Amino acid sequence: MPDVAAVLPDVPFLCDFRRATDIALGAEYGEIVGYLKVHRHQVDRVFATLAYFDCAILARQATAPALFSVGLMDTTCPPSTVYAAYNAYAGNKAIREYAYNGHEGGDTFHQVEQLSWLSGGLMPA
Repeated sequence: MPDVAAVLPDVPFLCDFRRATDIALGAEYGEIVGYLKVHRHQVDRVFATLAYFDCAILARQATAPALFSVGLMDTTCPPSTVYAAYNAYAGNKAIREYAYNGHEGGDTFHQVEQLSWLSGGLMPA
């Protein structure tokens, strides 16, 4: 979308489904895991279908400046899945890491970061 000025993905969800189902500790990907426990022969088909919704794949098409966040102790959106989206992102980008945070990321501290970033001209720092 050429008229999108900025993107603020906070601990983005639904990224790198295969990795997430391998390592996520919460129930967020449990339905996929449960389905694949029963339908072992459909693994490739399931992940091929989920690729249509995988934000790490869709990020390749995004070009608006972006400020990501990641909680390095996040069990809902494991950091490696967030980085899959961040690394694939096609536009100018920056990421803020919160070493001791989970899915809340930087919480209100990050909201201040976002406002500062937005008011500073949207250039990654």
